[in-house]
Amino acid sequence: MNHERLMSYQELLGVAGDVAKRVAKWRRGTSYLADQLNRAMGSALLNLAEGNGKRSSAKERRRFFEMSMGSIAEVSACLDLAYIQRLISRSDLDSFKSCLRLAYVRIDALP
Repeated sequence: MNHERLMSYQELLGVAGDVAKRVAKWRRGTSYLADQLNRAMGSALLNLAEGNGKRSSAKERRRFFEMSMGSIAEVSACLDLAYIQRLISRSDLDSFKSCLRLAYVRIDALP
């Protein structure tokens, strides 16, 4: 599949795996945030893949990329909440956000 060759897809996939490992260890009562974070992460990946598979219209392709970028922003906000609730460390937050920013910029540059 073509989307698997995208650096942004690989970066997001790596973040998704790392986030999933940490979320699995979160304390009780945080499942609402874990669910939202996992859904947003999935949405970022799925919209990127679907947009990359669209060849019928550049406008439609771009719309999926924009949805992916919106989901990346949502993931970032979820991570902010996780940090203030002491579910992730500052270094994890900074590392995740660095990868998210890079993926966002790369998606935004896609034709």
